[in-house]
Amino acid sequence: MKRLFSILAMAGLFVLSTNTVSAKANAMVSNLSATVVSAAMTIQDSPAEEMVEEKGFQQVLKEQFIQGGAGFMGIVLLCLILGLAVAIERIIYLNMASTNTDKLKQQVEDALASGGVEAAKEVCRNTRGPVASIYYQGLDRAGEGVESAEKAVVAYGGVQMGQLEKNVSWLSLFIAIAPMLGFMGTVIGMIQAFQKISAVGNLSASLIAGDIQVALLTTVFGLITAIILQIFYNYIIAKIDGIVNDMEDSSITLIDMLVDHKK
Repeated sequence: MKRLFSILAMAGLFVLSTNTVSAKANAMVSNLSATVVSAAMTIQDSPAEEMVEEKGFQQVLKEQFIQGGAGFMGIVLLCLILGLAVAIERIIYLNMASTNTDKLKQQVEDALASGGVEAAKEVCRNTRGPVASIYYQGLDRAGEGVESAEKAVVAYGGVQMGQLEKNVSWLSLFIAIAPMLGFMGTVIGMIQAFQKISAVGNLSASLIAGDIQVALLTTVFGLITAIILQIFYNYIIAKIDGIVNDMEDSSITLIDMLVDHKK
C-alpha cells in the first residue's frame, strides 16, 4: 500500500513539473514572437528618407561650393579654369617642342659631311622643335663665318626661350591670386559675423555659423586651386629647363661641327 502511494505521488509530481516547463516554454515563445513582430513593424513603418545614404565626392564638393557663395567661389573657380587652360596649352606645346637631340645632331653631322650646309639646313627644316630652329639659324649664317653663326645661335636661342616661357607668368599669377581671394572671402565672412553679433547684442553660435562656414570654405577652395596649379607649374618649369639645357648643349655641338666643316 505504501509502495502504491509512493508511485502515485511520483507520477503526480512528474505531471506537475511537465506542465510547468511547458507553460514557461509557451510564454518564452510568445514573448519572442511578439518581439519579432514588433521589430518587423518598426522597420516597415520607418520612412525611407530616414535611412542614411553615403554621398559621393562630387555631390559633397558641389554642396560645399554652393554653400561657399557664388561671389568669391566663382572667381576662384575662374582662376582654376584659366590656370588649367594655360597649363594644358603649355604642356602640349612643350611636348611638341621636345625632340631627340642626339638623333638630330647625328643627322646634321652626316648631312654636313655628305651634302654640305644646304643638306644640313634641309634636315633642320624637316625637324620640329627649338633645337632644330637654332640649328637652322646657325647654318644659315655659316657662310659669313663661325663667329656670325655663333651670334645667330645665341640670339635665336633667346627668342626660342621666350617662346617656351610664354604665358607661364599668367599661371604664376593665378597661383598667387587664388588663395588671396580665399582669404578675402574669409575676412569678409568674419566681418559679417561680427556685424550680426553687434546688431543682436549676444553671441549665438547659430547666428554666425553660416558666415564662418562661408569664410572657411572660400579659404579651402582657394588653397586647393593654388595647390593644383602649383603642381602643373612645377612640371612646366622642369620641362622648360630640360629643353633649354638641350638647346645650350646642341648650340655648342653645332659650333664645333661648323669649325670641323671649315677645315
